[in-house]
Amino acid sequence: MAAAKWILGGLGFVLGGPIGAIIGVVIGSLFEGGTGWFNGLPESDDEDTSRSGSYREQSQSGRSTQSSHSGRATAGDVRVSYLVLIACVMKADGHVLKAEVNFIKPYLIKLYGEEGAKQALQLLKKLLEQDIDYVSVCGQMKQYINYSIRLEMLHLLLDLANADGDFAESERAMIERIGICLGISRGDYNSLESLYKKTKDPHWAYTVLEIEETASDEEVKKAYRRMAMKFHPDKVANAGEEMRQKATEKFRAINEAYEHIKLLRNMK
Repeated sequence: MAAAKWILGGLGFVLGGPIGAIIGVVIGSLFEGGTGWFNGLPESDDEDTSRSGSYREQSQSGRSTQSSHSGRATAGDVRVSYLVLIACVMKADGHVLKAEVNFIKPYLIKLYGEEGAKQALQLLKKLLEQDIDYVSVCGQMKQYINYSIRLEMLHLLLDLANADGDFAESERAMIERIGICLGISRGDYNSLESLYKKTKDPHWAYTVLEIEETASDEEVKKAYRRMAMKFHPDKVANAGEEMRQKATEKFRAINEAYEHIKLLRNMK
């Protein structure tokens, strides 16, 4: 896969606003640094790739050659947005260790494949050098990315933070704040976080379904149907295969929680 094509192809809303300002600086530095990151970028009348900083100029002026006001996020938009959020989480404790950057590489390979991970890591390293106003960034995402995709972005952040088997408090707190700024409900956040507490919290299944243990069997069934609909993988179909896979994991977890409660209650 040609460099930059994976991450820049079809970008829309992220080329404007606060994310565009950040990405413009980052992409400009990658271009000027001679990394070869832009090799193979598709040329068209709408995308002038011959001038250093062309993407940066578009971003900082709030204009995009793609329609940034379509109201529909592309897979490229979601990938770039997610990398910006990763940088926010990694910087949560005030510093980023080289070991942390090395740690994330296998995760990115699992998520995006070898070539995609290589490009994502280059972009992430530059993002870590930037001052990021996560409140403004999340506000832009909330405007253009639908709720189901924002849920899965938060799911991926929790997945990353728990990759070593435990949450660092600074990272957990940052993800929680990001969730609030993305407009994620407290119940949905707790439902996602409970997936990582199965061995520690005997009530995890109820939290996944966002109900109390005192709920009736009929309320359990209704909660299961509601959550299954909310987290159906089809709702993130346009956000990239990695988001669909993560939504599928959550969908399976909802089924697992439901079956667990049925077993506990001897429900049919």
